[in-house]
Order: sequence, then structure tokens, then C-alpha cells
Amino acid sequence: MDFLVDIFEYRYLANAVIACILSGITCGIAGTYIVSRRIVFLSGGITHASFGGLGIAFYFGVNPIWGAMIFAVLSSLGIEWAGNRAKIREDSAIGLMWGIGMAIGALAMSLKPGYTSGDLSSFLFGNIISVTTPDVIALALLTLFLIIGAVLWLKPVIYTAFDRDFAHSAGLNTKLIGYVMSVVTAVTIVLSIRVMGVVLLISLMTMPTVIVNCFTKHYSTITTASSVVAAVAALLGVAISYYMEVPSGPAIIFVLTLTLIIVKLLSLHSKQRL
Repeated sequence: MDFLVDIFEYRYLANAVIACILSGITCGIAGTYIVSRRIVFLSGGITHASFGGLGIAFYFGVNPIWGAMIFAVLSSLGIEWAGNRAKIREDSAIGLMWGIGMAIGALAMSLKPGYTSGDLSSFLFGNIISVTTPDVIALALLTLFLIIGAVLWLKPVIYTAFDRDFAHSAGLNTKLIGYVMSVVTAVTIVLSIRVMGVVLLISLMTMPTVIVNCFTKHYSTITTASSVVAAVAALLGVAISYYMEVPSGPAIIFVLTLTLIIVKLLSLHSKQRL
């Protein structure tokens, strides 16, 4: 009960809870797309590429989130462009962005006078109590945009995710949709970094979808249920973090991992009974 009472008493904890819910929704929507399109590696590439922006922004003394946002968006557009025009395989382009971003971030941080390893630990592994009111507002706006987009443009996104050739033959601008979804994924990643961190964020975008996919193959159902699973897991993770005084990111991953194991065991048991 202390956790519930403190949510209304401490602003930072209220921000943390709201951010968890919003991050769960956004990661559920964006995660369903990247899992369906089989580009989970994309989210990992963008996440780690954004580390370059974090390092540069940290070096110049500006908000690291803005640096991460610029790097993430440019990386997502570069990966999409490379796959469409530069005759580079998408997974190769992702690997290049991944390595370059991490290298730039590490170099920038090493050149920063007085740098210590703990300065960016909250961005690497998440620090839910560092979420500010502007962060919550930005997440709320992104969540609203994704919900409206999911309602209005669900079918074009589904067609593009599962069969780009069919979508193109049906008259859809698959390149534009690909660019838009890449940018959406990048923005979702950056705005959720404080919740999960660069290292762990890919799990929040993929594990809820994998869990829900054990029960249904319907895209819209997976999108909705994944958002709920991600949000609930994030809330439980924060509660565990609060009571056990452990980082919130690993606690959230623990909840998702335990849920996935239980779901898989139940599905195997059901098949054996049949």
C-alpha cells in the first residue's frame, strides 16, 4: 500500500508510473510492427546508434535526450534508405549504425573532462525516477499520435509489415510507410530510454508481442494486448524496484521473462493434453 500512497505524494513517482504506462503503450504498438516485419534487430540498431547522440550531447553539456533523438531519427532514415537505394542489406546497415553510434558515444564521453562511468548509467540501464514532467508530456503526445495512427492507417501498415511487394502492387507507398514507421520507432525508443535504458529497451519492444503472439495471430489484437502487457509489466517492475530497491529496467525485464516462461509452459501443457 505504501507504493500506491506514495504515487500521489511524490511527483517523481507519479511521473515514473505514468511514463511506464505510456511507454508500454508506445512500445506495444511500435513493437508489433517491427516483430511482424521481422526487423527486431532494427530497434536494437537504432537504440545503440542513439548512444552516439547521447555521448555528443553529454560532451557539449546539452540535454542528452535531444542528442539521442537526432541520432536515432537519422539512423532510422539511413537504415531505411540503405535498404531501398544503397543496395545494402538491411541487417548490414543496422549493424553499421549500431557499431558507429556506440563508437561515437564512447569516444565523446572519454573526451569529456571529469567524466565518470556513472554519468550515463541511467541512460544505459534506465532510471525511472529521472523521468521529468516534460518527458511525460512528450510520451503522452507520442502515445496519442500512435493510437490515432493505429486506428486510421492500420491496414496499410499491416500490408507493409507482412508483404511489401503485395502492398506496393496494391498502390500503397511502401517506401513512405517504411520511412514513417522507422522514425516512429526511433522516437518511441528515445522517449522510453529513461524507463528502460539503451541496453534493455529492445526487450520492452519485443517480449510483449512475443507473449501475446502465443495466443493470437491477429495484428490489431496483438497490438492492443501487447500494449497492455508492456504497461502492466512496467508497472509491476517499478513496484518491485520500489520495494526491493533495485533498478527498474532489470525488474521490468524479469517480469516479462517470467511471464513469457509461464505462457510457454502453459501452451506446451495445453498441446500435450490435446
